[in-house]
Order: sequence, then C-alpha cells, then structure tokens
Amino acid sequence: MLVSEFDYDLPEELIAQTPAQKRDMSKMMVLDKNTGAIEHKHFFDIVDYLDDNCVLILNNTKVIPARLYGHKDTGAKIEVFLLKQKEDKKWEVLIKPSKRVKVGTDIKISDNLSATVVEPEEEGKWIVQLHYEGNIMEILSEVGNVPLPPYIERKMTSEELKKLDYDRYQTVYAKYAGSVAAPTAGLHFTKEILEKLKEKGVQIGYVTLTVGLGTFRPVKCENVLDHKMDSEDYHISKETADLINKAKKEGKKIVAVGTTSVRTLESAYKEFGEIKECSSSSTLFIYPPYEFKVIDNLITNFHLPKSTLLMLVSALAGKDNIMHAYKEAIANKYRFYSYGDCMFIKD
Repeated sequence: MLVSEFDYDLPEELIAQTPAQKRDMSKMMVLDKNTGAIEHKHFFDIVDYLDDNCVLILNNTKVIPARLYGHKDTGAKIEVFLLKQKEDKKWEVLIKPSKRVKVGTDIKISDNLSATVVEPEEEGKWIVQLHYEGNIMEILSEVGNVPLPPYIERKMTSEELKKLDYDRYQTVYAKYAGSVAAPTAGLHFTKEILEKLKEKGVQIGYVTLTVGLGTFRPVKCENVLDHKMDSEDYHISKETADLINKAKKEGKKIVAVGTTSVRTLESAYKEFGEIKECSSSSTLFIYPPYEFKVIDNLITNFHLPKSTLLMLVSALAGKDNIMHAYKEAIANKYRFYSYGDCMFIKD
C-alpha cells in the first residue's frame, strides 16, 4: 500500500488558524461508514446522534506549555520544545536551531529555569537537564508557550491570541498533564454538551494517552508498511475498563473521541486480549485493512494528507468513503486540522 494513496489537495485558506467562536459551533460532517452517506451538521447536533446505547470514551490528557524560548550566553536565541520527561529533571526535547548547540551548552529560559544539553538522540532529539526550584508545571505555566502545530501560524506578540490558545488548545475535561499536542477531537465539547449527553443516558469514560509528536510525524517512506510509530504512554482505569466490558457484553456502541482514544483501546486489546486496568505504551499503527476489536464509531477532526491519522480513519470508514468525504468537506469549505471542524463516523 502506497502513502500516495492517502494524498489530497487542500487549499491553504481552509487550514484553521483560530478555533470556532464557540467550541460546539464548529461544523460536523456525519459519515455513515457502511454506505458512505454524508450529512452536514454542527457539533452541537451530536446530542441527536448518541443515546443510552452509546458509551463515549474521551482522552483526558492535558497539554503542557511545552515550547520554551531561551538564549545561550552569547545571546543566540534557542527554542527548546519539551517532548517527554525521562527522569526527574531530564527531558527529551527538540532544539531549534540545533546546529547552535552541542553537549554541555547552557540555555537560559527565565530567572528560575535553564537547561543544559546532555546528549543527542535519534531523529534530531536531545536530552537536556533542566535546572529550577519548585514545581515544573507551575513554572511552565508562567514561562512556557502553547505547543501549537506548525500549520497554525503565530507570532507570540499578541497577548489576546496567547490567551485564546491557552484556553482553547485544551479540552474542558483535561486532567493529567504531559501532552505536547491536544487530542483535538475533544476540543469541540463543552460542559453543557457533556451534561446533555449524560441526561440522554450516554455513559462517559476516560482514558489517558499522553500525546507526543509521533501522532503528527509525517510518513516519509512510500510504502505504508515501512512506517514506524513513536511510542506514546497510556493508562486505562479499572472504572473505564469495567464500563467498556459491560457495554460490549450488552451490545452497546463504543464511540471514541479522537484517534488517541482509538489507539489507546485498540492497543490495550492487542497487548492483553481484553480491556483491563493497565498502564502501557502504544506503537500501534492502524491502516486499512484493520479489524477494530473495541471501538465502533469515532468523532475526529480532518487530518493532514498522507498522515497516519488519515490512514486510521480510512481503516474505520473505508478509504474511498473517506477520500470522497474529504472532497465534500473541501467543496463545503470545512475548516481543517487542529482548530478545524470535525467528522462523526457512525454505523
């Protein structure tokens, strides 16, 4: 299977640079995965599509302000992008421009935060030792910046935009800090929508997958099978495992919110042969044909051409259905990617 089979042309003006005025006002394409039939709705209409035969699974990870701007003793500006905490104060990071640093380079970020380059890693990553006193998450909330994807263009001069991103590039149910990208399908939910769903009898469960850059890493090989996914840590609680297992026995539909929720559940099933309380890591790459063991339906955003996420939704709804739906979305001026509109893939 060739990566080029998952390509499409997207007009640049359809890449959403800011979120919808209100979270649930974004457009929602409803795609029947069996027939390919399409409806055009808004996200607040999701309440009409889910009922007491559905269990909704959301990823409650929390995005950290992972982008840090600092400088060397020479004054040269350096960007440090936190990827993953390795041990105590050692972090795996990206550094730009990396040619300006070497092992032992000190980077000052603020009066209470600096980093020393410890060693290089594969794929342009580095290990750094952070130096600070106090709680790192509190420090990051003061000096860090929201790690927006590169296709959202920002000059961090506008305090209004910065405040918007701090609020909107985070789900309303975010709980466990650690991700460097938001589980963007969840950005459409409001507390009111969640309450309305509960009132209709929809059961809601949470998983935690710490989203890393691997989710968005471009596929650089031409053969899909040659691509390797980065590892991402996940946790499923006993409460959520019990909820899903009971629902499956009763024939209810498991509706995943976002590809990270899909990968969490399908990874756990692949590793353990069941859904149970667990903490593990996922390198699962889902592409057609794939037999889903846990999830039935999916709420998801519109994804980049040739991306692993586009391959995942193609595995669920069928590649032809997805590529046709994306053409329809472009024709109807849907907004794409992280701050864009969404799709509900249903039976």
